[in-house]
Amino acid sequence: MPADDLTLLADAALAAGAIARRHFGNGPQTWDKGLGQGPVTEADLEIDAMLRDTLTGARPDYGWLSEETTDGPGRLTRDRVFIIDPIDGTRAFINGEANFSHSLAVVERGRPVAAAVYLPMKDRLYLAAAGRGATRNGAAIAPSGKVTLDGATVLGSKSNFNDVFWHGGRPPVRPQFRSSLAYRLALAAEGRFDAMITLRDAWEWDIAAGALLVAEAGGTIVDRRGGPLRFNNARPLLDGVVAGTPGVARAILDRLV
Repeated sequence: MPADDLTLLADAALAAGAIARRHFGNGPQTWDKGLGQGPVTEADLEIDAMLRDTLTGARPDYGWLSEETTDGPGRLTRDRVFIIDPIDGTRAFINGEANFSHSLAVVERGRPVAAAVYLPMKDRLYLAAAGRGATRNGAAIAPSGKVTLDGATVLGSKSNFNDVFWHGGRPPVRPQFRSSLAYRLALAAEGRFDAMITLRDAWEWDIAAGALLVAEAGGTIVDRRGGPLRFNNARPLLDGVVAGTPGVARAILDRLV
């Protein structure tokens, strides 16, 4: 990974934030993508176009995978790939809620090596690079340190806490929710919550940047079966995600059906 890939992602994330702030609360044009894919706004598309021009212009040999760009097989032949979600939490963005983010990652041979997650309405920039730790607005971050599941704060949608998913019913955790998966991962990485889960298939663009934040901060991140996450798959879906402190993540995996 070129040493300045992280700077490239950070600058691009900030530029994405400037576009999002311009549209936020101003009734951006919105469409439903159909087939259960949810909404997209003119802001998503403008950010996607800017990021693709900026990032692939700087790294023309890198592949490209984005939620808002039609996918193709070309990225599968590249050693390094940008994996991007222009706005993670589009519904929150449309509803005037601040908990959306821009999620940008460089993946090398299946593994994230540089990442930026930016929340423009909160001015929080999370960065990580392989072997160099993770930061929020320049300060090092780390998971909470909690080692037991009882009383743990766990981010996830309401359906993830249904008894049917857990041996012996839902454990005694304190569930919370944020719209953006990338933001949930960042919150687990910095120890504001003990863990996050998503038990349904997760798109790579929602996870790639946050996965590196968690790993570089010192947390655990795996799929819902406890397997390692690998990115830039032909079908860019992961088998759920469990992330958090090593102790809480292990305890969650032990309780999942």
